[in-house]
Amino acid sequence: MRVLWTTIAALSAVSPAYAQVAFDNIFNDHAVLQRDTPVKVWGTANAGAPVTVNLNGTDVTVTANSKGQWTVTLPATKAGGPHTIKATSGATTTTLNDVVMGDVWLCSGQSNMEFQTRYATNAYNEIQNSANPDIRFVTVERDAKALPLDALPKRLEWRAASPESTGDTSAVCYFMAKELQKTQNVPIGMIHSSWGGTTIQSWMSEPALRDLKTYDQGLEALKTYSRDEAKAKTAWQTIMLDWWNTNEPDAKTKATWATRDFNDSGWDTITANGFWESAGKPELTYFDGVIWYRTTVTLTAAQAKQAAVVELGPVDDGDTTFVNGKVVGTTESWNAPRTYAIPAGTLRAGKNVIAVRAYDSGGGGGLWGKPQDRRIAFPDGSGVTLPAQWKYKVSAPLNALKNSPSTPWLATSGLTNLYNGMIAPIAPYTLKGAAWYQGESNVSQPAEYARLLPALIKDWRRAFDAPDLPFLVVQLANFGPVAKVPTQSAWAELREAQRQTVNADPNTGLAVAIDFGDRVDIHPTQKTVVGQRLALAARKVAYGEAVVSGGPQPVKVIRTGADIVITFDNALKTYSSAQAIGFEVCDAAKTCRFTTADVSGTQVTLKAAYTPDAKFVRYAWADAPYVNLYSDQDLPAIPFEEAIP
Repeated sequence: MRVLWTTIAALSAVSPAYAQVAFDNIFNDHAVLQRDTPVKVWGTANAGAPVTVNLNGTDVTVTANSKGQWTVTLPATKAGGPHTIKATSGATTTTLNDVVMGDVWLCSGQSNMEFQTRYATNAYNEIQNSANPDIRFVTVERDAKALPLDALPKRLEWRAASPESTGDTSAVCYFMAKELQKTQNVPIGMIHSSWGGTTIQSWMSEPALRDLKTYDQGLEALKTYSRDEAKAKTAWQTIMLDWWNTNEPDAKTKATWATRDFNDSGWDTITANGFWESAGKPELTYFDGVIWYRTTVTLTAAQAKQAAVVELGPVDDGDTTFVNGKVVGTTESWNAPRTYAIPAGTLRAGKNVIAVRAYDSGGGGGLWGKPQDRRIAFPDGSGVTLPAQWKYKVSAPLNALKNSPSTPWLATSGLTNLYNGMIAPIAPYTLKGAAWYQGESNVSQPAEYARLLPALIKDWRRAFDAPDLPFLVVQLANFGPVAKVPTQSAWAELREAQRQTVNADPNTGLAVAIDFGDRVDIHPTQKTVVGQRLALAARKVAYGEAVVSGGPQPVKVIRTGADIVITFDNALKTYSSAQAIGFEVCDAAKTCRFTTADVSGTQVTLKAAYTPDAKFVRYAWADAPYVNLYSDQDLPAIPFEEAIP
């Protein structure tokens, strides 16, 4: 499982001088190690040298391998401390001080897990009163790698919760740890390894993605990239253009949108000085998908003869850029400035058209840099500034583009990069469990996420040598437009993928956040409740407590005359109404209608809702649904879709 050391990694692991023995960089003073189970500890020493690790008078001796690596398994130790752990090889001893035994949780995902406590609701009071030596955390620094690291590049700092440190923690992870420390009365350690805006594919290993059989092309390109970046980029541009030509709706017709002679007089105009969501165009306020931009510049004959580049600034999340109908470049990155060489013979005296096919997978989208920085630049330093106003036309919503390939070496949306840089080097740290808050960046691919999430869980259990590792999932919070009528929702579909994954695995738990999101902010600040709900799920899944850990969800759907009756796994109550809102009945084509929902005990009755074409029932099926159905424990009912037998 662990790959060979590179020379750089080996040298960094034994800093500051080439010591004879050192612990791996995840271990440091004030660390928390897992209680009540044998614990793996590893590090480096001289190749072939004996290493003895001592904990509480018990010695474990091992011989470093030919690469200078060693691993020992320390005996199970009860919660508490502080302990001193020593590693000795020859005349050199390295010591870890103030180590405590408790429960260690790995917290990972994208920005809502990375979101710091200092920005959470009521942060000031929480931080000022946070001092607790039994809550400790360590943060893995952002690092994306094409190949797995065997060690972190530098030693990490374990810190106890305090007014000076708590603001730096993952808010969700901190509030979860706080609740667990209170209920379990043992030290809680948090290993935080997150990166905002990232897809799940970046957090998975190569073997895990290979098992899915659909990522081989990208994985092979990533291997090429590790040897020859230029060759990989050229090959991937061809792959991406082929994909667009095959998958963009009406691609052949839309190819004419990039040409000089295309008549764009019917297109709307937009001032491209920020994300298109903030441009004041109602159709773009919540739009994710593909938009084409066009603008025109006039060049002299002398200018048109020169070599030139087009500078666009950043385009979120990806672009294909054309000059007079010819592709000059394609990039996938939300914030990388685009600078593309224009091939000789492309420019013309007089009218020249720059067209940009911009792809946004979520959040802000489009040309968002400073308009004055966009220009055609010439070798002599002169240039022609592009207009701030562009013509634009919507090409396709996100759900019309299925499983678009992502540049495999990108940190945030590539393949394996974050696993390689931020998970592989900390495995197999002995854990109590893992908490995962991610999915916003995969919302365009809910069906694929239904394959990926179980695969990631299996992958991490293998990496951490824990086949039954408890794994907790935060279901995506409400965000986006409010639905006035039943509608298709990729957010709802991804939530359903999360629900089904958890339901299929007895060692997983779900924390529902559908009632504590923010429909205009993808980063809701109320992280306290999310952390507490994760802790509740942990108490059932990881600690075996007889608690109601999740919101109510259906266990049976039946037809009774003209009614549809849904039985839930918990007693129900409603707020602000005698009826539950958000229930829909759908036909086979998923054309749906809202319906009245009466609540009694554990059942919801959809009065007179059955018709011969009724095939499915849905609840809270929207990007940002309003909900009022809860359990007696004040947990919101889980959004769902179920077939009507």
